Amino acid sequence: MGAWKKDYLDLVLVPCGLLLMFGYHLFLLYRYLKCPQTTIIGYENHNKRAWVERMFQVELKDRGPAISVISSNITAATALSSISLVLSSLIGAWIGSSTANIFTSSYIYGSRTPSIVYIKYIALLSCFLVAFTCFVQTARHFVHANFLISMPNNDIPVSSIEREVIKGSNFWLIGLRSLCFAITLLLWIFGPIPMFVCSVIMVGMLINLDRNTTPLHRYEPVGRREFQMKIDQKKEAVNRVVEQQN
Repeated sequence: MGAWKKDYLDLVLVPCGLLLMFGYHLFLLYRYLKCPQTTIIGYENHNKRAWVERMFQVELKDRGPAISVISSNITAATALSSISLVLSSLIGAWIGSSTANIFTSSYIYGSRTPSIVYIKYIALLSCFLVAFTCFVQTARHFVHANFLISMPNNDIPVSSIEREVIKGSNFWLIGLRSLCFAITLLLWIFGPIPMFVCSVIMVGMLINLDRNTTPLHRYEPVGRREFQMKIDQKKEAVNRVVEQQN
């Protein structure tokens, strides 16, 4: 009975941990689609749309801060994609090596059969490859947004730039979540129990990080604000003329 628990513990705890992670993210996606204001993703995207709209109304010579912000995001995405690719290469080289490894160590309480060992390899490698792909797509969308926002005599609608920024942010988020999955699968090296405990802790942390309690700020339409500024400037000019006449 004890041998059965040790050999088949991976078949119970590992799927439970993965179902917990996938189930939470499906619930998060449902909340984002139905009630985006209750998630930190919807809160950040709301502010990013307002940022793009206002930066697009600025003169081209004054869009340096916007280009710097997008460039910093490109740099971060490139760095994380490089790290993911390096880790994927190391795992691939580890798979190809024939030397003994810690996956078959006697200290691991769980299955140490060759099939389970290679499933661990492939699952961990898949997470890093997904993260690499998502970070590359993040950089691609931000580069495109940088081209659009720095184009002179630009008649492109603001929605096009907003779409590129939001897509880049979404791929960034998916890449980070792939790394979260990689962390839980990395602990599978030490057995299914640490992996399952890490999944529970990770979901508990993500619930607090993904929840938004701050109300969405209602930004004024750009056209309305400019119209009000012109009215205020005219009022000030009229008041100055009246004061000079008096």
